Amino acid sequence: MGKLESAEKIGLKNKDTDKLIVVYPFKAEGSDEEITKKVTDWYYMQHCSAEEELRNAYVDLLTEAEAKSIK
Repeated sequence: MGKLESAEKIGLKNKDTDKLIVVYPFKAEGSDEEITKKVTDWYYMQHCSAEEELRNAYVDLLTEAEAKSIK
C-alpha cells in the first residue's frame, strides 16, 4: 500500500514552496500512480489554463493543519 492509498485527504502542492494549491474533493482510490493521475487530471479539467502550474506541483497527503483548515 502506498502513502496516498490510505490518505483521508490529499491535494496538490507546489514543489518549490510545499504550499497547498488545492484539496482533492474525492476519496483517494487506487495505486499512488493512479491517484496522482486522477488528481492531476481532475485539476486540469477544473482549470484548463493550469498546465504550467501542474508542471511544478505534486500530489501529497494533507498535513493535520491543512486538513483542519478546510473543515
